[in-house]
Amino acid sequence: MLGTISANGATWPRLRETVATMGLCVGPDDMNLGLRGLRTMGVRLAQHYAAGIKVARWLAGRPEVARVLHPALESDPGHAIWRRDYSGACGLFSIVLEPVPQAAVNAFLNRLTLFGIGASWGGFESLVIPFDCTALRSATRWAPGGPTVRFHIGLEDVDDLIDDLERGFAALAAAC
Repeated sequence: MLGTISANGATWPRLRETVATMGLCVGPDDMNLGLRGLRTMGVRLAQHYAAGIKVARWLAGRPEVARVLHPALESDPGHAIWRRDYSGACGLFSIVLEPVPQAAVNAFLNRLTLFGIGASWGGFESLVIPFDCTALRSATRWAPGGPTVRFHIGLEDVDDLIDDLERGFAALAAAC
């Protein structure tokens, strides 16, 4: 992982000790891969955004979907803040399904062939993962009303991804 570390005065001694113990130098191969990725990052992020917003809008029209949680959508409660503070978005977002049994959610996920199951959001491939963050939230209560599914829309053809989701929703309906 490449990046920067920032700390205030109170945190700095512990951070310095960790750096001294574990090291802070990137290897030449890792640096080469990082630089190679930076050269195409703008094009990849533009594609992630374009594909992500298209899939999010398509999902917003599905009867199985109660809510799409994507700040770039006008229907999102945080849209005004997103519009004020950001100039783009990515293909990472969540949906809340209408209440269905867990077996139906599993059927939906198992039917997807272009979406891998996983949470490694930094790659080029499309991923999906069900999640329940109720135990993780402490500042506000999370009561989605139905199963929540997180998506990372990758660089595959958007129409192929939508076709894959269509098959997933057919499996969800069959399992209900």
